[in-house]
Amino acid sequence: MPIDPKVALGAELPSREFSWTPSDVQLYQLGLGAGTRWTDPAELRYLDDRTPQVLPTFATVAPTLHETEPPRVSFPGIDIDLAKVVHGHQEVEVHRPIPAAGKATSTGRITELWDKGSAAVVVQEQTVTGSDGEPLWTARSSIFARGEGGFGGERGPSTKTELPERAPDFDVTTPTLPQQALLYRMCGDRNPLHSDPEFATAAGFPAPILHGLCTYGIVCKTATDTVLGSDAGRVTGFRARFAGVLYPGETIRTRIWRQGDELTIAATVVEREDAPVLGDVTLRFRSA
Repeated sequence: MPIDPKVALGAELPSREFSWTPSDVQLYQLGLGAGTRWTDPAELRYLDDRTPQVLPTFATVAPTLHETEPPRVSFPGIDIDLAKVVHGHQEVEVHRPIPAAGKATSTGRITELWDKGSAAVVVQEQTVTGSDGEPLWTARSSIFARGEGGFGGERGPSTKTELPERAPDFDVTTPTLPQQALLYRMCGDRNPLHSDPEFATAAGFPAPILHGLCTYGIVCKTATDTVLGSDAGRVTGFRARFAGVLYPGETIRTRIWRQGDELTIAATVVEREDAPVLGDVTLRFRSA
């Protein structure tokens, strides 16, 4: 059986040591579209050769940045075909600004396992500690595995962030490139769903889709640029549920409501009548 809840729930994941350089940070942020405003000093802070500022969403790729093989969905008690898997949600909490270069160790475990009947949801948490022994970030994520439910577990909670009943404070559109997924995959996510038309068709999509984590990073950058003056060091956390797909070349519409030290965000696809792509999006930040 692909999922054994008695083994999987609470299982510790292998620890991983990894490092990154300013060039790695630059590559990641170029993969999100950084540099579009190529003469803007605030924009160029993302691409400085020695000390680029680091978006907190870099945490999602830092441990696997140099991998060149497609990922495997294989954990203790869990072994799932990659073609059945989509990202459910992603959250990053940064305990201090991520440095432009560093070494770190990640440890993790499976924290939740939900049986949706026709699918399974697997939630994991990763804690990352810098080489100085101090925590850098905590990342929480879930995967949605089609056809893997029915193992007898609980369905789990159903939560939704309600959007404010007023016009957004900011309404921004961000185009993506036709080659956006091919560029972003250089950050270590070589899932062929994002590059191989035949694989995408077999998975039920008409064409390769953009990585959910690329959309996630683009929306975080858009909000940071729009509301926080492109100061990534002010962001303390970013969370989103993956609510739909985006095809490379489409345009993201980001509506932002500011409420104290938190932003509530909706991200949709302009070309498909504002079809949702990210939901339940919140960005937390510290005062300047």
